[in-house]
Amino acid sequence: MPTVILTGLPVPGSPLADELRSLGFEVRPAAGPQDAAAALAGVPADQRVAVVDTAFVGHVHALRLALTDPRFDACAVTGALSVQAGAREALDKAVAAEGAAGSGHPYADRLAAAVEATGTAVQRPELGSLVAAVPADADERAAASAAVAAVDEEAVRLRSAVKSRDGFFTTFCISPYSRYIARWCARRGLTPNQVTTASLITALIAAGCAATGERWGYVAAGVLLIVSFVLDCTDGQLARYSLQYSTMGAWLDATFDRAKEYSFYAGLALGAARGGDDVWGLALGAMILMTCRHVVDFSFNEANHDATANTSPTAALSDRLDSVGWTVWVRRMIILPIGERWAMIAVLTAFTTPRIVFYALIVGCAFGALYTTAGRVLRSLTRKARRTDRAAQALADLTDSGPLAELQARLLRGRAGSFGSVYVAALGTVLMAGAALYLPFGDPRLIGVAVIYVMTAGLAVAAPLRGALDWLIPPLFRAAEYVTVLALAAKADVPGALPAAFGLIAAVAYHHYDTVYRIRGGTGAPPHWLVRTIGGHEGRVLLTTVLAAVLVDRASDFPVALTALAVFVALVVLVESIRFWVSSGAPAVHDEGEPA
Repeated sequence: MPTVILTGLPVPGSPLADELRSLGFEVRPAAGPQDAAAALAGVPADQRVAVVDTAFVGHVHALRLALTDPRFDACAVTGALSVQAGAREALDKAVAAEGAAGSGHPYADRLAAAVEATGTAVQRPELGSLVAAVPADADERAAASAAVAAVDEEAVRLRSAVKSRDGFFTTFCISPYSRYIARWCARRGLTPNQVTTASLITALIAAGCAATGERWGYVAAGVLLIVSFVLDCTDGQLARYSLQYSTMGAWLDATFDRAKEYSFYAGLALGAARGGDDVWGLALGAMILMTCRHVVDFSFNEANHDATANTSPTAALSDRLDSVGWTVWVRRMIILPIGERWAMIAVLTAFTTPRIVFYALIVGCAFGALYTTAGRVLRSLTRKARRTDRAAQALADLTDSGPLAELQARLLRGRAGSFGSVYVAALGTVLMAGAALYLPFGDPRLIGVAVIYVMTAGLAVAAPLRGALDWLIPPLFRAAEYVTVLALAAKADVPGALPAAFGLIAAVAYHHYDTVYRIRGGTGAPPHWLVRTIGGHEGRVLLTTVLAAVLVDRASDFPVALTALAVFVALVVLVESIRFWVSSGAPAVHDEGEPA
């Protein structure tokens, strides 16, 4: 059980001790700094410990934000400081340095400043209208108590449970009631992970209904998909409402959205097949487009979130447009974010055919991808920014370069400064994807093109990725690999080839999403042995072309080969991913930046 050390003389009638117990803390009184130091010494170093001033006046949710958020090693508001094991050493040093010294500031605030002075970050949550104060006298205490009474704490808590930046459909059609579902879940002891799992199960049932190929199944699938999305919004709102962030939750939240959406694509393709319409190619195309679009989002954000002098005329224009309220919603809607996309899929599934669903999805997502990518290219070309070493490393990790590209990079390192990395990657991608689309299935010339692609892949990453457009390299590599697999499976023209390709790309895409969320959590990319084991993007491309050439006279075996490769990649990636996300080293971060 976490412990709170309540410092200072007791305040008659104060509900503070009971409020802290309601948050799950064991309360230990300490009359002064020396008593607080003694009490702190009795708390195990691996437990959360908090220091709160007895004169604190404020909302319980202000204390909850400061004392219970698992994402931060140290967190504070006026009159309250909480640390986890990662910041315990800094707190012990701060307590020792304070000794019996006193000042006009509350003891908890002095400790927070001392912890920061050691170089440990102290999170200070935005309270908005919530109150957190340590009054100096009776008049100030009365004023603070009146300020507490004037604010509807529960209303603030419900509002803060909803993302501040979300799509139109989510903001106006889901969140107005899903926040109350989140509160209902919190009051019954349900966890965000349970709600996330319920959302996944609902989406899988929806995919199963779509796979029936019957109209009733499509209607049921559309309804269940909306229910799944409501639950998907609820899990994040529940996490924010009750601050139930966890490492497992980070993993589930990072992977289940894509699993739900791509499983539904597969269900639609199976349902269409039952009706005699083969749309596996469209399903695979939609998945490729969506994944590449997300990689564009991830790469651009990682390349620029900590860049210096990060301004441009294009960004300034976007900021000016933000001041015109309606343009914000229009620009959010036209990129077809997850809420609008799922609503469109649900409605079209219920009332049209899978083929129409995929046509609409591909057209809408292609427009959104072109719009966002063009804007980001303009920003990158016009801004004067210097990329940090961390950003360059993140881009290198996102390329998913395997042993063949690494060997090329090592041979060229130190002589690659004159090459434009992004242009080399673009050339390799165009050659590889173009040859896969143009040449017949199993044509041995495709192996030669794949070898050239391997060489360009190594050349592109030989120098640090600090160029203005180098964030485009990861999505270019994704496009080359995915389009090659799609083209070869389609040209094999044998039963099962496209579904097998769907499974392979789904397994590889999971690896790429897993890489992104590890980097976002600050823990770095997956271990190098994992990337080497599954070949890297260039190794998988070369292997796939070799398999096509070897099996050109036995094309019926090509789906078996793709399936075996998919199973191998999935097993290696999933085992390592699960091991990481349930370990103590995984970040307790609930994703707030859901990609479009």
